[in-house]
Amino acid sequence: MNSRQNQLKAIDRLLTIMDELREQCPWDKKQTFESLRHLTIEETYELGDAILDKNLDEIRKELGDVLLHIVFYAKIGSETNDFDIGDVANGICDKLISRHPHIYGDVEVQDEEDVKRNWESLKLKEGKKSVLEGVPKSLPALVKANRIQDKVAGVGFDWEEPNQVWEKLEEELGEFQAEVRKNDQEAMENEFGDVLFSMINYARFLKIDPENALERTNKKFTKRFQYLESKANEIGKSLKEMSLEEMDVFWDEAKKV
Repeated sequence: MNSRQNQLKAIDRLLTIMDELREQCPWDKKQTFESLRHLTIEETYELGDAILDKNLDEIRKELGDVLLHIVFYAKIGSETNDFDIGDVANGICDKLISRHPHIYGDVEVQDEEDVKRNWESLKLKEGKKSVLEGVPKSLPALVKANRIQDKVAGVGFDWEEPNQVWEKLEEELGEFQAEVRKNDQEAMENEFGDVLFSMINYARFLKIDPENALERTNKKFTKRFQYLESKANEIGKSLKEMSLEEMDVFWDEAKKV
């Protein structure tokens, strides 16, 4: 591991390289906040993949890519004298200190839940009109639902016990099935949304991250399906030519691999 001094040198090296690229590289010269945005989102998802795969070497690499984007945005900001990397770092430092009065002040907390409640209360004191203002509009719906529920729980709007959430989920499932029987497409979609929202809420009570859980299942399904494809190829058949019974044999094999 690097010493604090070497870590600071590495950051300084990155800032110097960023200066040089911005001055000399045709591609880097042309970049703007807007042009980098979609690349930043992509890099963040790649970091998320590495985390789910528990690949520490890839996590290190992807963190570097994300850090590069942060430095890039700060460099662009400095060119118009709006902000630089120092302003970015000091801004988050000031926020962390103000949001942790139990560390840097005289507030006492008992547990993590107290910290979360204080965090949301402090944000409202800072001028936010709603605790939900901090939920990005462009988040994927699954992640957004989880963040919304987490935010409102932070100010006490929450169920008391997991079984209450489960009962609500069962209620929503019943309402969804009722609309399925009526074959009302719009009503089915509305009720299905309520089912998903309740499932995400139940997952939160069980301390399950729904996004991580679903993505692990995506990865598991993909791995098994690609095994099925490879086995079909080995026997010279396309999947369309195989019966479900034949595919099930390879699918069961895939579960054991």
